[in-house]
Amino acid sequence: MGNKMLADNTTVSTESSSRKHKKLTQPPTTSKLIEQNVLPAKKSLIITYILWLVGGMFGLHHLYLHRDRQAFVWWCSLGGYFFGCIYDIWLIPGYVRDANEDPRFVKQFVAKLQLHPTPPYSGARLTGEVMIGYLFGQLFLSAIPQTITAGIDFTWLHWCIPVFVSLGVWTVGNIGRECGVWWHCLLGALVIYPVRYLIYDETYTLLLTAVVSALIFDSKSKQWLRTPPRRRGTMERSVQIGGAVCIYLGLFSCMIFFNGTITDEYGSEVPIREALQNFLASAWWTDLKQALSDTLNYAKHNGWSQVWREILESMDVHGERNAYKVLDISATASQAEITAAYRRLSKEHHPDKAKDEAQRAAANQRFIEIQQAYSVLSKIKSNRRRKNRQFTEEEPIVL
Repeated sequence: MGNKMLADNTTVSTESSSRKHKKLTQPPTTSKLIEQNVLPAKKSLIITYILWLVGGMFGLHHLYLHRDRQAFVWWCSLGGYFFGCIYDIWLIPGYVRDANEDPRFVKQFVAKLQLHPTPPYSGARLTGEVMIGYLFGQLFLSAIPQTITAGIDFTWLHWCIPVFVSLGVWTVGNIGRECGVWWHCLLGALVIYPVRYLIYDETYTLLLTAVVSALIFDSKSKQWLRTPPRRRGTMERSVQIGGAVCIYLGLFSCMIFFNGTITDEYGSEVPIREALQNFLASAWWTDLKQALSDTLNYAKHNGWSQVWREILESMDVHGERNAYKVLDISATASQAEITAAYRRLSKEHHPDKAKDEAQRAAANQRFIEIQQAYSVLSKIKSNRRRKNRQFTEEEPIVL
């Protein structure tokens, strides 16, 4: 009995050890492989400068270096109000070393970590936080309808302005190897924003909100990003950047639609929303819609090639209609009638018959138009005769 129990225990321990060995030796799963910190693909300094030259104002070089936040900020502010794009000329080599995790960059970064427990003060970064926070807040403020729209008063949305100010501050604060939490920025913006009831100018209110939010972020939240940034896939990056761009453009569109105005010929301002409504109710737009509908129906029955052919004819790209008008003849005129009209008008408007310089200049212009019209019609008639002759020669003989 004892020997049997001993054998069972030996079997259990053997199976347990084999399972452990199998667990240790089996390859890691795909998700674990993805999470491993593999070195990124090397970025080229030359390509980065080329992209800066081509689309630096829109952050194209930052997209190439996977600095997506800075690329979005550059796109929103046109290269950091142009000055940031110019300053990048000297910073790009460091950006490339950071993206490649170059040993020199890593050594310098470790030295910074040892020298400064938290990132030191940077006037450029603080200024950027304030400016982008102000930009986002101003954009949202401008997008809020100033009048009651669809029976709804949207003035309560002013309390969402600190959210966008803090998002701007937080976005700039998390560029590169520095990071921080968003709620510190939001708390600072919410605390100071009620000053709008004391300062009636929204410009100063927004500026003060952005400054306080940036100062709180720098003093309470800013820290080093000690681990390398996570390498996101193309799809994830596209979704994030595309979503941010859509939100920004959506707010910009709301600003134009709800609060934009145009000046009419009398000097008075007309809201773009009202102008658009009047345009959609105008006879010109109604006729255009009807014309588009008729064109679509015609294309369904005759094909788009026929539609394109008729469009070219209506545009008179060869100048045939205008030539008939210049020679004052009908569109069914023969070549003999065209020649006769040309000779008659050439004699009538010949520059030599003009008495003074002014009349001679006008007669010369008219004479040139007559010659051009005759040349256009003669060329068209000749081409048509040649095509008709070829078509006749190619017809089969029916016996």
